[in-house]
Amino acid sequence: MNNRRPAANTSAVWARPVQTALAVAMALGLAACASGPQFNAQDAAFKGRISVTDTPVVLAGKPVQLAGRDFKPGQKVTVSYGGVVLGQTATADKDGNFRTQFVLPADADVGRYSLVASAAEPAASLLVPLKISPDVPLSGQERFNVQSQALVPGLYQAGYSAKTDRVFVTSAVGRPPVTRSELVKVNAQTLAIEQRVTAPVAPTPPARPGAPAPAANAPALPGLYAVYGVGVDDANGNVWVTNTRQDTVAVYRQSDLAIVKQFEPGVVPHARDILVDGVQGKAYASPVGEPRIAVFNTKSPALLKNIPIQTSLRGPQAKDFSPMSLALDQASSRLFVVSSGGEVAIVNTRTDTVEKVFPVEAAVSASGIAYDAQTDRIFVAAQGSDNVVIVDAKTGKTLRDVKVGAGTLNVSFDPVRRLVYAANRASDTVTILDAEGKILGNLDVGSFPNHVALDGKGTAFTVNKARGSEDGEGDRIGRITVR
Repeated sequence: MNNRRPAANTSAVWARPVQTALAVAMALGLAACASGPQFNAQDAAFKGRISVTDTPVVLAGKPVQLAGRDFKPGQKVTVSYGGVVLGQTATADKDGNFRTQFVLPADADVGRYSLVASAAEPAASLLVPLKISPDVPLSGQERFNVQSQALVPGLYQAGYSAKTDRVFVTSAVGRPPVTRSELVKVNAQTLAIEQRVTAPVAPTPPARPGAPAPAANAPALPGLYAVYGVGVDDANGNVWVTNTRQDTVAVYRQSDLAIVKQFEPGVVPHARDILVDGVQGKAYASPVGEPRIAVFNTKSPALLKNIPIQTSLRGPQAKDFSPMSLALDQASSRLFVVSSGGEVAIVNTRTDTVEKVFPVEAAVSASGIAYDAQTDRIFVAAQGSDNVVIVDAKTGKTLRDVKVGAGTLNVSFDPVRRLVYAANRASDTVTILDAEGKILGNLDVGSFPNHVALDGKGTAFTVNKARGSEDGEGDRIGRITVR
């Protein structure tokens, strides 16, 4: 294989549309044939893996670090794309590990790629996924005011109460058993904590068949009912939260954060988001991985039903609808649900029936959703494609694809200022767009922004997580206003 191709040609490889793995493999195979390869049988026990490391966000013109593991000691590995060798051939050490790097061309296209890793002595090969994210510069500081205040560890989501002008924030630290989880009430004007409560102790989960025994120094089970998603119910003076780790939801009283009802584990598998429809008197929760939406009565908290959602995708690669974020338009009685598979479902909240399901072009690993009633447009945030996709709700047609930052996790729409707020978790920014998708600002809001809540009066509240105990830019609540 020729690894001395001029730099201009190398750049051209990355500037072409993303090739399929088959096309890449064919290109490599043809190049190898030209130099007379030896077709030795591939290692049947090959378990080698390669992943991007030390580079949380891959950008054009920047170095890419790759780490390999589970290779045979002394095995030589070459990584290529489109017939071009990337970096130097690496050799696995005595433990089967190696590191290598290459520099992306400055004009490389944003997108998802499949690199091909070829190993020798013994022969083996595998595909290595690579995502090149947009490098969106910071901007708009002259247009927006940003306040920030340290809160508590492990922030996830925020919900605003128009009735009391308070923000309710959820937090949970670590993996099960979670030993620290709180619901926090914050003054919307000062960002000061007014009340906080620790989530109750959860019951011991049943042992899973074949699961390994816990480590000797592991925290004692069962841990707490960890709180993650949040929805504010001003009609009944409550706050609904999801207990993702325990597959359920809970209701707290706004006034003193006392538990109104803790639902038993298993009610909503891997519950992520929850929204309250004050007009219909219902709460809707999204069970990630389950093709349905759970519906609750909010006046006397109880599970009412589950709304099944069938995927609109077809073919052998189609997967079930997997709900993530929710958006609600009470005026038209419609709930908008985004699936991680890149689909949107529209649910009638009067009848709790699905009106339509359609795929969203250019949304990879979709996770966030918002809605503009004035234009009847949907905004979809996608972690895998680093973008906000603007969609016509009537036709399902993609109107605009806006690259906003790495790992776009959630999106919110402010109908008062007519602004879109996108939380880009991997690039530590919140991008602010107008309703047509023009970027008006890209603000540094600290580490790992998770969620944006709106007060309906032109103010946005951001919450972000810390990268570790020494990260002073994480676990903060922010307040964004227009100058």
